[in-house]
Amino acid sequence: MKVYAVADIHGEASRLDRIEANIDRFAPDCLVVAGDIINWVKAAPVYSRLNRLPVPVLAVCGNTDPFGQEKHLRAYPNIRSLHLKRLYLGGIPICGIGGTIPVPFSSRIRLLERRLIRDARHLVDRHTLLVVHPPPYGTLDRVMGRFSAGSRAVAEIVRQCRPRVLVCGHIHEEPGSKYLHETLVVNCAMAGDSAGAVIEIGEIGHKEVYMIHENRQQ
Repeated sequence: MKVYAVADIHGEASRLDRIEANIDRFAPDCLVVAGDIINWVKAAPVYSRLNRLPVPVLAVCGNTDPFGQEKHLRAYPNIRSLHLKRLYLGGIPICGIGGTIPVPFSSRIRLLERRLIRDARHLVDRHTLLVVHPPPYGTLDRVMGRFSAGSRAVAEIVRQCRPRVLVCGHIHEEPGSKYLHETLVVNCAMAGDSAGAVIEIGEIGHKEVYMIHENRQQ
């Protein structure tokens, strides 16, 4: 299965243009959006464009997505909320956790860490592609290259459940991929020339990631 993963669209038309172009370019099986879809307001134009994409859109909300946005996604048949849900695509289990899962920044969406782990743990195993908004603490989460600002709860879920792939965003300064235990962590934040990542996942555990940088030689 080929996944095109992005985060931190923030309602920007130019980022939606990039997404459309890269779907044409890479022909993924789905688009995964790891939060911050909009920027507090004007959700309908963004959701409408995502809904018209030629592939399924699987999403969680982030800290700039107003509280309760999952229920509004029901009006868009091509967009599915992954929040505390587990579904299968191409034989691969995919689940998600919406919100900014306590990090040092203010947020409208807060999930208590103990409740988060309790509610999500049964959804995640070693075969899962897990989608969250913030990265795990200490992995692809440095702000201004100086200090970690990721989620300890996400790091704990990775430690306990060892998902195959973790897709995240939130920290714009560190898009990229890195292993945490056996989990491939992909920060697919759309910032600067970063336009997300293409992740190929095989049924027997094989996985590869290709980070997309619009202004560099590929």
